[in-house]
Amino acid sequence: MRYVLKIAYDGTEYAGWQCQKNARSVQETLENAIKTALKKSIRVTASGRTDAGVHAAGQICHFDAEGLSVPPEKMPDCLNCHLPTDVRVLEGWAAEDGFDANRSAKRKTYCYSLYVSNRDMPLKERYAVRVENAPPLHVLQKTAKLFEGEHDFKAFCASGSSVKTTVRTVYEVRVEETYSLGCRDLKIFVTGNGFLYNMVRTMTGELLDLAVNKRTKDSLFFAYETGKRELLGKTMPAKGLMLMQVDYSENKE
Repeated sequence: MRYVLKIAYDGTEYAGWQCQKNARSVQETLENAIKTALKKSIRVTASGRTDAGVHAAGQICHFDAEGLSVPPEKMPDCLNCHLPTDVRVLEGWAAEDGFDANRSAKRKTYCYSLYVSNRDMPLKERYAVRVENAPPLHVLQKTAKLFEGEHDFKAFCASGSSVKTTVRTVYEVRVEETYSLGCRDLKIFVTGNGFLYNMVRTMTGELLDLAVNKRTKDSLFFAYETGKRELLGKTMPAKGLMLMQVDYSENKE
């Protein structure tokens, strides 16, 4: 049987999803919990890797096992008592025929969180990045549309990536604004058919720069055309990024 898990994790203390030598990973942590609870060494496959320090509210993964006494819907309770408090299994179910957490994914949604303040706010710092100034919401929303559509995002990708193609489709970039703890909070939601290494973090930095006219629409599209990383702004810190949702249906609703 193929089991599917929806998990959430605080990535602060982890070197990312994927197992690594001499570093703590979410994958290894989950696989150790499965081994302890089920007495089996089982490999887990996720919808995709998250980088060091990146969080997840809706990561999807699967594993194969036969003869388990634990039904899929009870897997969260079975595993959570063997997991640290910064990793939790939220849901469990049996996979449909042909399902693969990675290959079957149609779209993913990430959120990058910012807050506007002259000084650090300790209650926000773990999951958001402070900026001293940010343009009005309507300017950010208008600028965000420049990233939508099919583009070659090579310039947004950190060096060392081994992907076959850097062309991706971004279905939506949505910017939302709220206020809390005396700060202006900004959340940038990006939905696409796939993402490159550091893509959303670089996109966020570029969005902020474009919105204050540090660069232009022409310079952005030249970056799409040439793939030159130096044409774009800085890569934002990992702690502001969270994988929100993975969708497996072609339906855009």
